[in-house]
Amino acid sequence: MSQTNTSLLDEVAQWSQETCRQKLKSVLPELTSLHHKSESWDDHIRILKIITEMFLPHIGLSELEDECFSKILPKAVTMFDSMMKEIVDQVGGLSSQNTELRSLLRNILQAMMQIIDALSTCVRHVGTFEEAPYLDAIRSLPTCILKVLRETFQHCKESEVVYCGRLSLVADLLQGLFKEAYTLQKGLLELLDRISLDSSASEEEVSDIVTVIHSLLDICSIISNLDIALHANTWKFLIKLSLKHQSLVDEHLHHGDISNSLCDNLLASFHNCVELAEQIKHGGLQEATQSPEYKLFQKTAKMCRFFANTLVHYIKEFKFFLTKYCSCFHQLYLQIISKFPPSTCAPTLPSALSEELNAAALVPMEALLLQLLPLRPFAEVVLQQDLRLSPEHELPQCLLLMNVLGQLTSQQEEVLQLWYTGSQFSEETPRLPLYQALFTSFRRCYTERRVPVLLPGVMMKGQAQVQVTLHHHICVHLCASVAALPPVYFPMLERCLVDTVLQADSQTALLATDVWCFTARYGTAELCLHHVLLIAQLVKACTTECYQLSHLGLLLRRMVFLMTPNHQMELVVRFPPSEMENLAVWRHVLLRALSQDARHHVETDIIGLIQKALTDWQNGGYKLGQVDKVNLVLPALIAVVRGQTSPEEQCVLSAMRIITQLWLRMSPDQVQTHPALQCTLQQLLSISAILVKNIEHQVIFQALLCVDAVVSQECADQLLLAALEFLSSLGKIFVPPDSQNQILPKLSSLFGVLLSDRFWLLHQHALEAFSHFAEITNHEEVISQSLCEKNTKTKVVNYLSKTVNAQEDVESRLQRLKQETAVTEQHSERLENNKENASNKPAADAVADSEPYPKRARQETSAEEEYSRYIQTAESALKALQALTEGKANTTKPPPQWLESRLQELQSLITHISTATHTR
Repeated sequence: MSQTNTSLLDEVAQWSQETCRQKLKSVLPELTSLHHKSESWDDHIRILKIITEMFLPHIGLSELEDECFSKILPKAVTMFDSMMKEIVDQVGGLSSQNTELRSLLRNILQAMMQIIDALSTCVRHVGTFEEAPYLDAIRSLPTCILKVLRETFQHCKESEVVYCGRLSLVADLLQGLFKEAYTLQKGLLELLDRISLDSSASEEEVSDIVTVIHSLLDICSIISNLDIALHANTWKFLIKLSLKHQSLVDEHLHHGDISNSLCDNLLASFHNCVELAEQIKHGGLQEATQSPEYKLFQKTAKMCRFFANTLVHYIKEFKFFLTKYCSCFHQLYLQIISKFPPSTCAPTLPSALSEELNAAALVPMEALLLQLLPLRPFAEVVLQQDLRLSPEHELPQCLLLMNVLGQLTSQQEEVLQLWYTGSQFSEETPRLPLYQALFTSFRRCYTERRVPVLLPGVMMKGQAQVQVTLHHHICVHLCASVAALPPVYFPMLERCLVDTVLQADSQTALLATDVWCFTARYGTAELCLHHVLLIAQLVKACTTECYQLSHLGLLLRRMVFLMTPNHQMELVVRFPPSEMENLAVWRHVLLRALSQDARHHVETDIIGLIQKALTDWQNGGYKLGQVDKVNLVLPALIAVVRGQTSPEEQCVLSAMRIITQLWLRMSPDQVQTHPALQCTLQQLLSISAILVKNIEHQVIFQALLCVDAVVSQECADQLLLAALEFLSSLGKIFVPPDSQNQILPKLSSLFGVLLSDRFWLLHQHALEAFSHFAEITNHEEVISQSLCEKNTKTKVVNYLSKTVNAQEDVESRLQRLKQETAVTEQHSERLENNKENASNKPAADAVADSEPYPKRARQETSAEEEYSRYIQTAESALKALQALTEGKANTTKPPPQWLESRLQELQSLITHISTATHTR
């Protein structure tokens, strides 16, 4: 600086305030020019201080921008930036021994503090005016100050990295720099709060306010880890300023940046809260509410609550500008919910800490959801068809949908249509109906269903609230929703229920069944009839092999209980049990659910149809090729005898005659080689297990021989399960001494074989069957004889004493369940993708496809084997007939009159066969 300029500054420095006021117009332009031309930091700061301290107080509000701020503040920012750059360039050589560099850096920091002080002077001067300042009058001030604040806070934030272990040499000045900047920002925000813009504001003024808001957003991202109070206050003012000038700035704000930053800050503070809570728990400090850790947790929770409420408020005011960011809000919701029970990845926390976390994050999520509900893009994100989430977010998604369901009751019609109906037109973004999305989400919670996770049940008057399973929780709320559902959406509900019952996951189908039954019970009797007829038609269309049949059969069984007697009779008329094709329906119905008239009608028709099938088989010469027709009618016989209380009832007596006739036709050798007969055996075992007390002991022995023939080879699991059911039922009977040598050893042998089976499912059923048999039998010797092998005996004893060999810890079990989830999902998807399981394939075709043709079986055996097989069959039948006639001789009831004539016919037939053999 020239000598002349230095002399001017020296002279001005001696002036009084009055002199400065008088010479303002002549000297200020010269000073601002000198300030602009100054190159050294010292000259710059000296001139800046003279202007702000001696001349600024005399400048009017209307002249501030043009005469002062626009001329000196941009230069001040430039000089501040050069100082910051110099520190970064020189700091590498800083050390306690390098006193010269240390002194230089400290001087620079002090100079920066002086610039900030000068800016604070400008702010204070504007604040002295009684009238509220208008933005044009101070346009350069907020822009320049926010740039300086941003650089200052950034430098303080990075100080540990910048000064690299030598922070202590300048720590006092950095602390002072931060405090000065803190004070400057506080003053600027107070000043900006006084500024008001009306609808006549110019584009420049609007642009300036938008710039201020975005600059504050940048500062928020920097100070998030510096000072909690400063961070919160800056955000408060940012939102306040945005709302104050909402009508002017809403189309210009970077809403995505603001909302994303709020989400990031909310998540960061929330995760910090969770980590602090876990540290407090592990440190045993949950009771020490005055400890530093607990106080820090409370401060962090307060910030979490602040950001959550701020985000909700911002979305409420600017929701229609935030539609592009609904996916972020969805993910935010899931991430927060996933850290709360009952999520499997949620930490277990003391109740006090958990309650504070709930208030800080969980409660605001309800308000957040309420704001997002009317937004179509949010519904499209939540209800998208192929939504793929991480495993830990599957349950939160399900709970989100449950919360949506609960909040819809208070929404407008447009919102209800958005969520309930799903996408209606091809040009819409595909979305599922809410009910379908809920069932799909529940299905994907494989792990949570198997743990099982527990949720609060519904509060009942006079009863304590209990924890219930996810299935129970969702079922109750779904039923409540159905009860309040507007009629216009009922067809959509019906479609969702049908689709869910027909999908492959059994527990999800069971949930839909529960809701469907409530719907039928809550609705009219005509609605129930309509649904039952629909379900019966679907059952009739299923093949015996498709997985949908078990789901539909259970649904039909439960729905029949809800029908009126007249409608039950209408069901009988629409699906006459006397027709073969309708037996597929009646095999799934519990006949005790029917009225007396309907039940008698169904039982009579089914018994008559079965007897006709047996007669046709008999008249056809008991050919193996016709066994499949018998197999089609036998499942209906199980429905008839199930639930019968009196052995003297006509249907029981008829069933006894039928199964006795069939057992006498069963040959162990033939059962081994013909799958069709194995199917017959399976049905006979199930029926015999129900009627076991009425069966002759010789027939029981025949059944045991057949079971023994199949357990020694590979056979269907269903057959072995039916065999176990039959063996277990034998505990109900007392075997007379003359039959014990036949029956009891065979029974012990079969139990021993099945108990040693290595397949876990069969082994478990064998343990259950044997324990049930052991509890009720009078033949205790069977128990000991069945446990000859030490290993088998040990397993049975452990089962009966409920001994667990290896206790699995909670974490290991959870990991195992997660791994098994993938297997379960793949199995369900494989079922649904298997075209052979299509439910519209005729049942008869499926049965025929699953059993070999009799001619093919004959081609596989030699002539000698055929002779042997038929002789064994005849011999077994005659022995059984002998036992039957000898047993009847000891009773008051004589054999039927036609028996003698039929025996003579058989004797003539045997003579004829013998004669034909000799003549060859």
